[in-house]
Amino acid sequence: MAFEDLLEDPVIQKYLHELVGPKGMPVAAAPPDGEVTDEELAEELDLELNDVRRALFILYENDLASYRRLRDEDSGWLTYLWTFEYDNIPENLEEEMYRLHDALEDRQEYERNHEFYLCEICSIRFEFGEAMDFGFECPECGSPLESMDNDRLVNAMDDRLAALEDELNIDADA
Repeated sequence: MAFEDLLEDPVIQKYLHELVGPKGMPVAAAPPDGEVTDEELAEELDLELNDVRRALFILYENDLASYRRLRDEDSGWLTYLWTFEYDNIPENLEEEMYRLHDALEDRQEYERNHEFYLCEICSIRFEFGEAMDFGFECPECGSPLESMDNDRLVNAMDDRLAALEDELNIDADA
């Protein structure tokens, strides 16, 4: 898939934005063909060199860019030539979805196996043990803590897990 096709996908745009942030997004969204130096990118995109380098390093850490070093014979300076490798994006997104699935399963188990109490004034949630330690009174405002029903949250997690399992072709009974 060509860079242009990938970059038109809003999911991929969001993924890149989450990785490099707003200052790095111009770097991620405008990958040149072939090799380019960080200085050339900074000049071409009218960005601070440090912002470009930060974005390139983040892309490198996520297997979306690579570099090769050249040493100038006269000065001894190293020049880094960067290449963008966005073919890895779909695989990276799938790994992220698996991590999300595992984290959501862990959180759902936590929600199911604990009893919670809520201060309706401060909107602070406490586990049963914490609530008991505070005498079922909010330590911030002194209001009584009310038993909290988290069934809607657990059900929403069920729905999200089912959607992820469908997307990832995970057999929920396995």
